[in-house]
Amino acid sequence: MFWRGVLGYLPVNIVQGVVGLLTIVTFTRLLTPGQFGDYALGFAVMSLAHTALFTWNEAAMARLWASAEVEGRTADHAATVFRTWLMLLLVLPLVAGVALLWPMGAGLKIAVLAGLVSVVPRTFVKLVQERQRAAGEVAGAASLDIAQTLGGFVLGAGFALAGFGGASPLIGFGLAAAACLVWRWPAELRLAGPGRFEAGRLRPHAAFGVPVALSLILALVLSSTDRFLLAALLDAEAVGVYHAGYSLANRTLDVLFIWLGAAGGPALVMALERGGRASLIPAAREQAAVMLLLTLPAAVGVGLVASPLSELMIGPALSARAAHVTPWIAASGLLAGLTTYYFHQAFTLGRRTGLLLGAMSVPAAANLGLNLVLIPRFGLDGALYATLASYGLGLLASVLLGRRAMALPIPWTALAQASAASAIMALVVLRMPSWGGLAELTLKAGVGACVYGLVIAVLDAGGLRSRALALVKARLSQVHA
Repeated sequence: MFWRGVLGYLPVNIVQGVVGLLTIVTFTRLLTPGQFGDYALGFAVMSLAHTALFTWNEAAMARLWASAEVEGRTADHAATVFRTWLMLLLVLPLVAGVALLWPMGAGLKIAVLAGLVSVVPRTFVKLVQERQRAAGEVAGAASLDIAQTLGGFVLGAGFALAGFGGASPLIGFGLAAAACLVWRWPAELRLAGPGRFEAGRLRPHAAFGVPVALSLILALVLSSTDRFLLAALLDAEAVGVYHAGYSLANRTLDVLFIWLGAAGGPALVMALERGGRASLIPAAREQAAVMLLLTLPAAVGVGLVASPLSELMIGPALSARAAHVTPWIAASGLLAGLTTYYFHQAFTLGRRTGLLLGAMSVPAAANLGLNLVLIPRFGLDGALYATLASYGLGLLASVLLGRRAMALPIPWTALAQASAASAIMALVVLRMPSWGGLAELTLKAGVGACVYGLVIAVLDAGGLRSRALALVKARLSQVHA
């Protein structure tokens, strides 16, 4: 199931990667630094509202679908989850009212309102995707991802050109999600229609999902606190610079982690539900090895080409200072991704999500305290130091507490191989000329990828070379047969 998901979600990964970079290129040019800061803060409020109100229900849909399938009660499960979503929507206007009463500039207020309105369709689509991923419907989940990603970008760019400022990307997100809602509503209604809303299901759903939602709120605090404190202690332009560099590095890595997580999470649940721990451990070790072999060199590579990448992708008003941000966030993004998409699986697999909340409390509290101390002293650099230190603490806390829920293996051999290959890649790239712009980026990225790939192939790291040769042989035998 894991490799089927990896291949099935590959087109989504490509689209998200390309659109993610185009988003930075486009909006750092169409928006002023201040407007880009409004967008960053509006996006943070949108994400916080989504997580606080709806994520616990989405988590229950994803994790408990497999057991409902075994029981033959998927219609009841879907009916309960979707009708709970309708009830949760009633709370959203209250959140919007509180947000609008908060003292803020007109541009930021419009961005926040656009983000909160877009939560309505986005949460429905998220439920559909969680159900499809849990059921192994790779093509359907991938189609929704692609439609939302492309549609949101195109519409957002159009609104930016029309002068809607920092709210533009958020309006685009909402309209693209609304189109997906109209598309999927009839099919989901047919699925959940025969089922019954069972209030008794809400207690186990909440027991599992609420700690997940609270932990994700802490994750948002961890990833967003620095922006709000930069706005309060410095200015909106500092937020724009930070968010531009952060997005460039984090988005590049996040695409990889989301891709592997979309395939890996449901596969681990199915392995545990159908074969117990004996099936789970080898599947988890394989996933962790693949994740390290792909994401560690990506983080190192982003740091190595931060300057030409920023020149090419970020508008001139932000690019020089954003290039300084990028390597720090690449390192932080690697730690965050490994924590969220691998080590946090221990809590959901073991159904001990209360421990997940404890694990996330450590970096969230550290991030708030460190930012308050370091930003006044070091300015923008203080936020970078605080972010890296906080994610390191979060990884350590998740590893230690995760062993109490469901101990997952750490592929030390793959870690050593990826680290060695990345170090060799870095030594080669650092000796290359710095021309700037596209020429430097293309040369360094191409040579770096070739060097890393060659070392990994020689080492047969994670058995990837052996697996690739086996697939080729299987294809050839099919052709000759």
